[in-house]
Amino acid sequence: MKTYKKKNLPLAEIRRHLEPGPIVLVTSSWKQQTNIMTMGWHTVMEFTPSLVGCVIASGNHSFEMIRKSGECVINIPTVELVDQIVGIGNCSGAEVDKFDRFGLTAAKAEKVSAPLITECFANLECCLFDKSLVGKYNYFIFEVVKAHVATTPKYPATVHYTGDGVFKVSDSTISRRSKFLPQNL
Repeated sequence: MKTYKKKNLPLAEIRRHLEPGPIVLVTSSWKQQTNIMTMGWHTVMEFTPSLVGCVIASGNHSFEMIRKSGECVINIPTVELVDQIVGIGNCSGAEVDKFDRFGLTAAKAEKVSAPLITECFANLECCLFDKSLVGKYNYFIFEVVKAHVATTPKYPATVHYTGDGVFKVSDSTISRRSKFLPQNL
């Protein structure tokens, strides 16, 4: 078994090793305006109901749109959209129509007013479940009320941010199901 030589790491850089999941594109809608934001700060909090927690900076154009509407769509892109992911994260929806600028297609959601992004592998329609931490930590807790996922591939190559403009791609999977699941399943 391998051991590692270690060095001290500045505490502000620990996120490079802890980011919880893939970069997502969050869409919002408020008073006939839509927006897309790039997000990396999210986590599954509960399975039933399906709850997702995320941090949205108060200075972000989407913050007030989502706070006021109480809903959004968490769209999960694949590696093919990495340039759009970066571009969306580096401009403001207050100044530009991001759907138009980045060639993405908005589609009507079933349960919320925020649009789906059709080019994304999965779309999670969300309603604000708990807003008690929004004022103090910019932490939104959403309930996923409808989920759409592509039929293939089963495990898409998603993009994960490590900081300083560097991304990892999850392009392989391993399974140990037989070692962890009860044999009668």
